[in-house]
Amino acid sequence: MEKKPNEKKVLALSFLGVLTFIAVVVGATYAYFTAQGGGTGNINVNATTNTTDNLSFQVGNAISLTANQEDFGSGMGNKSGETYARAILTANNATNIATRNYYVYLNITSNDFVYTTEDNQAEMLLKITNPEGSEVTTLDGYNYVTSGGVSGFDITTSIGLITIADNYEIVSTGTVTQEWKIEVIFVNLDSDQNENTGKSFSAELIIQKEPMTTSLGNFATYITNLYTEDGVNDLYYHDGSGTYGAQEAGDESYRYAGANPNNYVCFGSDAASCPADNLYRIIGVFGNQVKLIKNTSIGNNDWSGSSSNSSNTWSSSTLNTGTLNGTYLNGLGSTWSNLIATTSWKVGGMAWSQTNTAKQYYTTELGSSSSSTTYSAKIGLMYVSDYGYAADPSYWTTELYNYEPAKSSDWMNIGITEWTISRDSDDTSHAFIVILGTVNSSGVSNYYGYGVRPSFYLESSVEFSSGDGSQGNPYRILTGA
Repeated sequence: MEKKPNEKKVLALSFLGVLTFIAVVVGATYAYFTAQGGGTGNINVNATTNTTDNLSFQVGNAISLTANQEDFGSGMGNKSGETYARAILTANNATNIATRNYYVYLNITSNDFVYTTEDNQAEMLLKITNPEGSEVTTLDGYNYVTSGGVSGFDITTSIGLITIADNYEIVSTGTVTQEWKIEVIFVNLDSDQNENTGKSFSAELIIQKEPMTTSLGNFATYITNLYTEDGVNDLYYHDGSGTYGAQEAGDESYRYAGANPNNYVCFGSDAASCPADNLYRIIGVFGNQVKLIKNTSIGNNDWSGSSSNSSNTWSSSTLNTGTLNGTYLNGLGSTWSNLIATTSWKVGGMAWSQTNTAKQYYTTELGSSSSSTTYSAKIGLMYVSDYGYAADPSYWTTELYNYEPAKSSDWMNIGITEWTISRDSDDTSHAFIVILGTVNSSGVSNYYGYGVRPSFYLESSVEFSSGDGSQGNPYRILTGA
């Protein structure tokens, strides 16, 4: 009988390129320099000849702030740091109109500040003044807010590169200087901010001709370093002996759990504002690999890949071989697909049950009682246990068949009926689905199909460049392209 569904001061000076061309006939020389800065003092980098325009840059000091106990006192005011970046363009002569473009970045090299209020009131603000003397109030990925009577962009927990000026134009018929002013403010709120005592913030301003991408280190390491104790940053360490003991997976993974953690990643796009279709979320870090799942479904499909195929054997599913590891994977392009690790997916599944908790499903899917059946590929789907462990830990003792009350506390639930990669081992024509927040079993050749969200593990070498994991400012990773 078929089971029916229930219906995330040091100055950096970098000569990025020197190009010299010697023409025998005319004897002209052309030199091209770009520079970046972020330390003490000024920097001037330029190249002049009789026939070329000259674009040079200057930067001010790096910004460094530390919150001490006395900074929180009543009437102490705010704590801030300022710096600047200048672009100076000189035309080769008075009759020439010189036009150039450049980029300005704030590179937050370290920041361990946290929100100390229940409503996440901003405590670190970024104020930007453009060369026209006007305050900038829109910045991709950042909210312009007022906190403690001060307005600016909320960067309380931000780290990495923030693009201040993107391919900004400067025009001159003589000599023109454009100056960007940057101020970072630690706001003294009328509340208990003691949790930020001793916390520090460091950033350098960078200005140069070419767009910049900087690695802030290994991505998996960065995520695991966000963990300090269970629940902080919505991360939980599943060592089997921690806060939730026997209910944990026990695989030493770091998993995100709760209603809406900051675990978004922009994958498949380098656009300044990440397209919605390129938003993924981090399930967790397993070993030294970050595991992602697409934030939206790529469409409805039969688990078997065909309404005429009633087998729940994953290796013979055209959803696997044709859709996920064919059309979808190829659509990413080689630059991005090369960041995805080939994985030995455990696809033996488990028997359908109304009483299994997340730990019981994990043990049978992936743990000590798992099947030896595997399938090697880049793309898969979420496991039932992935879904169970994405809920607030207070639900980890609840049967996933009765998980509907947990759905508003489970970030992986997006309100659709969707497939998992886990087959029903006691019925060769069924696999597990998430439906109405619960887990159930359904025929693999369902005539209208269910949602499909690709899931995969990133290569362990993938590096992190920017972002704070929020939906508006997702993590960015380096492609190496």
